[in-house]
Order: sequence, then structure tokens, then C-alpha cells
Amino acid sequence: MTTLTAQAEPAAGTGTVSDFFELLKPRVMTLVVFTGVAGVVLAPGHLNPFLAFVAVLCIAIGAGAAGAINMWYERDIDAVMSRTQKRPLPQGRVNPDEAVSFGVVLTILAVFLMGLALNWAAAALLAFASFFYVFIYTVWLKRRTPQNIVIGGAAGAFPPMIGWAAATGHVSIESIMLFALIFLWTPPHFWSLALYKNADYKKAGIPMLPVVAGAEATRRQILLYSLILTPFVFAPYFMHIAGMVYLIGAAALHALFVLSAVRVRLDATFKSAKLMFGYSIFYLFGLFALMMLGRM
Repeated sequence: MTTLTAQAEPAAGTGTVSDFFELLKPRVMTLVVFTGVAGVVLAPGHLNPFLAFVAVLCIAIGAGAAGAINMWYERDIDAVMSRTQKRPLPQGRVNPDEAVSFGVVLTILAVFLMGLALNWAAAALLAFASFFYVFIYTVWLKRRTPQNIVIGGAAGAFPPMIGWAAATGHVSIESIMLFALIFLWTPPHFWSLALYKNADYKKAGIPMLPVVAGAEATRRQILLYSLILTPFVFAPYFMHIAGMVYLIGAAALHALFVLSAVRVRLDATFKSAKLMFGYSIFYLFGLFALMMLGRM
């Protein structure tokens, strides 16, 4: 497997507001913010609407900042992958030093604002989530092991736990369950992407599961994780976080999720994997939307 050394270095100070906004990975941030909102809404008690807004804002800023640092560190591999080569750093629209400074400053701002406005338990979780995404996933795991997504997926699972802590001041078994739901959803979600973008990851030297173990093993793992996810999908109902509407809706959404995994398992092409990747985003949005609907 090749190791990339060449990096695209842009001219200094050429980035626009939209370029810096793109560094925040807004499409990824949408799901992060939504699950963070869910943590605030589902937590027991009532949080002042303004403070709830500040909590969600801190989660969004923290997630976006970690994304900016991730783009700074991965600008070499982003430059050779078709999916990412139009990002601001590979295109030379933002200076690397400005990008990493932008991410670090926003991270500090988000953590301290969360601590001062809400509580330091939520701030500590936000800081740890950023640390985990940048140092554990981006720097340590992603280029070294096919388990990068399995372990590194924890970074994207923190938002509902952070939102819950912002509203209550502590972590509970319910918020840990919400964390586990996203944690176990992440491997089949990303592996379905990795299946049909396998050539990109191979070219960049990233040891994603399809690159290291092959497409067939990846298809088996997608189905396995989809089945393991099942009890965690229904846990919100049995833990009294969500009601009957959630139970019925989640059963339908999860049945389609498992069916998608079965189709990926049986499909020798990558068409089913592409469809599953798209559906998996809708699926997670749907689960958390149903939880909040029952709560409200």
C-alpha cells in the first residue's frame, strides 16, 4: 500500500467565507447537529430555549472545527480522491495554516462557551469528542487499520450524549444507549460508501475494509453490524425514551435497513451499496426524528 507524501499547498489568504464554511463539513454537520438536538430534547426536565440553542450551537461549532482540522491533516489524500479533491485545501483556495488555526480557535470557543453557558460536564464531552475525532480517528486510526471506522465511529456518536449532558449536567444510561445506536450504525453506513468508492481509498492508501479484506468480507460485515444494531434500535422504547409511534416507525425503518444490507450482501455490483449509503442517512434522521416526535 502506497503512502502519500505530496501535498497541495495553496497561496496564502485566498479563501472566501464560503471556502471556510466548506471546511466545517456542513453536510456532515447537519446530522451531528440533528442528533445533538435530539439529546437536548429527549433529556428529562426542561432547558431554557435560549440555552438549548447555545448548546446546539456549541455542538455544531465543535463538530465543524474538528472537520476543519481533519481537512487540514488529510489534504494530501483529499487531493487524490475524486470524492474530496474539490475541497478548499486540495484546490489551493485556503492556506493550510489558516485552516488549522480556524479549527483550533473554533474548538476552544465551542468548549468554553458550552462550559460557561451550560455546564462543564457537557463541555468536557465536547472537548473529548473533538480530541477523539482529530487524534484517535484522523491521526492514529484512519491510515493504519481497517477498524478505523469501527473505533473512530465513536467520534460521531457523541452529539446526543453531549446534548443530554447540556440539559441535565450528567451522563445517563439513556444517553449512552443513544451513543451506542450511532456507534453501531456507523460501520455499515461508511462501509457501504467504501464499497463503491473502493478505488479512491486504494489510490489514497487508506486501509478501509474493502481495500484490505475485499468486497465480499465487507458485505458480510455490513449485514452483521446491521443485525447487531437491532436491539439498540428498539431500546429507546423499552427505556421509555420514546413511545409507540417510535416503535412502529423504527420497526419499519430498521426492516428496510436490514433489507438493504441483505441486498448489498447478495449484489455483486456496487449499486446496492450506493443505495444503502443514501438510505442509511435518512434512516438515522428518521429514528431520531421519531424519538423527538414522541417526546414533544
